[in-house]
Amino acid sequence: MRRVLIAGCGYVGTATADLFHATGWLVEGWTHSTASAAQLLDKPYPVTAVDFSDRQQINTRPQNFDLVIHCASTRGGDAENYRQLYFNGALNLLDRFVGSTVLFTSSTSVYAQKGGEVVNEQSPAQPSHENGQVLRETEDLVLDRGGIVARLAGIHGPGRSAILTRFLRGDTAVDSTNDRFMNHIHRDDIASALVLLAEASSPRQNAVYNVTDDEPILRSACYQWLAEKLGRPPGSKGKDPATAKRGRSNKRVSNLKLRECGWRPQYPTFAAAMEQSILPSFGL
Repeated sequence: MRRVLIAGCGYVGTATADLFHATGWLVEGWTHSTASAAQLLDKPYPVTAVDFSDRQQINTRPQNFDLVIHCASTRGGDAENYRQLYFNGALNLLDRFVGSTVLFTSSTSVYAQKGGEVVNEQSPAQPSHENGQVLRETEDLVLDRGGIVARLAGIHGPGRSAILTRFLRGDTAVDSTNDRFMNHIHRDDIASALVLLAEASSPRQNAVYNVTDDEPILRSACYQWLAEKLGRPPGSKGKDPATAKRGRSNKRVSNLKLRECGWRPQYPTFAAAMEQSILPSFGL
C-alpha cells in the first residue's frame, strides 16, 4: 500500500490527508505544534508534531514514504520566515526522503503580470516581492530534485474567505480605474488535484501545475455578486486595500494543464463555491 506524508496538516493539509486516506493510501500527518496535533487525535491516521524546518527533528523520523507533500503555511511573515519554512523545509524533506516524490504547494502569486492577461505554466514567473522570490527558489529546488510543484490560487472554503470577510466588515473599496482579476480555488478542489497528481498513470515529476478554478473574476464583480446574494450595499469606490500586499498583480490564471490530466473542480466558479460551501459555513 502506498504511503504519503502530509507535511503541514493545516487547513489544506488536513483535507488533503482525509482524501488520501479515503482513497486507500496510508497517511501520516505532521503539524508544527503539539497543540495542533492534539486537535487531530480523532483522525484515522497518525498526526505528529514535527518541525520539518529543523533538520535534526526530521532526520530522527524512521518512516519512509512514496510521496511527501509540503503544504505547510507561514500564515504570513517576512522573507526570512518564508525561507525557513519553505526553502529550508523543502531541502530537509528532499534530503531525508531520498527516493520519495516531493510535491510542493506554491502560489500563483509568483506570477507578477499586471495587465489582466492569461497566464499558464509556461508564462514568466518573476515575482518582485521577496516572499514570492523565496517561493520561486523553493520551486526550482524541488523541480531540480525530480519533484512536482502545484501553484495554488487564493484559497477559500468552509469558514475561510478573505473577500467575504472584507465584505462583511464593509472593507469593499475598489478602485474603478485599477480593478483586477481574482483567482480562487476551493480547499477541497486542491485536495482532489493533489490526489490526481499522485495517482496519475504517466509520470508528473519535474512539472508545474496551476491549481485554480475555471473562471477568474474581477474583484468588483465578487463584491457585486455578494451584495446581490446577501441583499447588502456593494460598497464604496476607492483605493484597493489589498493592492500593496499583492504588488498590483492582475492576471487570469489558467488551469488547462491540470484539466488535461483529467481534473475537474467540484467548485468551478466563485459563485459555486460561495453558494454551495462558503456562505453556509458562515451561517449565511
